[in-house]
Amino acid sequence: MDLDNLTAAQLGRAMRDKKTDPVAVTDHFLSRIAAHADQSVFITVTADRAREEARASAARYAKGHPLGPLDGVPVAWKDLVDVKGAPTTCASEIFRDREVAEQDAPIVKNCAAAGMVVLGKVNLTEFAFSGLGLNPHYGTPVNPHSPDAPRAPGGSSSGSAVSVAAGLAPIAIGTDTGGSVRIPAAFNGLVGYKSSQGHISKERVQPLSLTLDTVGPLGRSVEDCVLMERVLRQQLVVVPRAAGLADLKLVVPENLVFEEAQDAVVANFEAALSKLSAAGVSIERRHFEVFDAMLDSSAVHGTLATAEAFYNLGEYVDGPEGQKVDRRVVSRIERGRAQTAADYIAITEARRTLNAKLGAEMEGPTFMVMPTVAITAPEIAPLDADDDVFHATNMTALRNTMIGNYFDLPGFTVPSGVDGQGLPTGILFNAYTRQDEMLMCYMQSIQRALDV
Repeated sequence: MDLDNLTAAQLGRAMRDKKTDPVAVTDHFLSRIAAHADQSVFITVTADRAREEARASAARYAKGHPLGPLDGVPVAWKDLVDVKGAPTTCASEIFRDREVAEQDAPIVKNCAAAGMVVLGKVNLTEFAFSGLGLNPHYGTPVNPHSPDAPRAPGGSSSGSAVSVAAGLAPIAIGTDTGGSVRIPAAFNGLVGYKSSQGHISKERVQPLSLTLDTVGPLGRSVEDCVLMERVLRQQLVVVPRAAGLADLKLVVPENLVFEEAQDAVVANFEAALSKLSAAGVSIERRHFEVFDAMLDSSAVHGTLATAEAFYNLGEYVDGPEGQKVDRRVVSRIERGRAQTAADYIAITEARRTLNAKLGAEMEGPTFMVMPTVAITAPEIAPLDADDDVFHATNMTALRNTMIGNYFDLPGFTVPSGVDGQGLPTGILFNAYTRQDEMLMCYMQSIQRALDV
């Protein structure tokens, strides 16, 4: 059985049907991790815990009492999340020797309660503050789809995406503040789900932006991400009934989201829309004035991400080991230093007003749809060699996904195809604030219509 390429749900069904067992599955992935040529994907491997959890899962299956469809399925955790007995490094040099966490984060406890197996902690952009996934301290996980020179994994949940795309884990958990689940999912040909603010617990997860941070899974299918959403929230682990597409409307923004978009990204996006139109989905194109107002606010007052990042991380930059922090991360944190209380209030008020206006444009089963990222995964070397190139590319990568964080839109990215070099592209579906459940119901039908 090809365990590397099975979805998490398929693995669960294979164990249920006695085609494999949790111990064999866990040993397989631990062996894959140990033998993998790129040792920058995992920061900490929790082999002892994984084997203990696998044995307990196997005992439940032997008795015919698994805890649910993901019992015995291994999962990798972004190293912002506390896992008992392991340090939470945030992929920062200054936390390399940090004391181990004394307890699991609630979302880790919820996965344990569903019988899942903790493989370990995976790499990320230092402090989760970049959309490209580069890390000078722990190495940059290389995108497995790189056809030539090493290419960026996407960030900040770089290790989460590469662990799944490279067959080191069937599913992984990331965080998303400006695109950190959806960008690496798109760059690696995966499905990624960004939840609404507060939908999934962030307790004992290192914050970047208290307002914008969200938690979400990266996997090989919509089904996997929906099941993981249930597990993370400690809900009944079942996939909701799929919604029909006849009453769904997709709205394509005419402004902002196609700027600097590569030809293959646009071509694959339009091909995906054609499939959905053929399946009965209504599609319209519209200029979103709220995007223009969002950019005007950011130009005058800065962003929530920089203001709150400085609040949460400024002490590390100003501390005795501040010189150890990645200079590119420092430059983004420093933007928040100059922002005033008046700026912060202006940003939050503009965001509240514009969110209400957007809600009036997304009534009923209406999703905003766009290319997840305007570009495919860029080569790493030019990004490392020139900070100006890095920052320009980073902002291009983040531009579309950050819309979802600004307006607190739950979103799913699914693969839309590949370019001429075999590099994946993604298509992003955003529902309105707190419409996560409706989005998940439609996404099952959307993925089937796209045949991905």
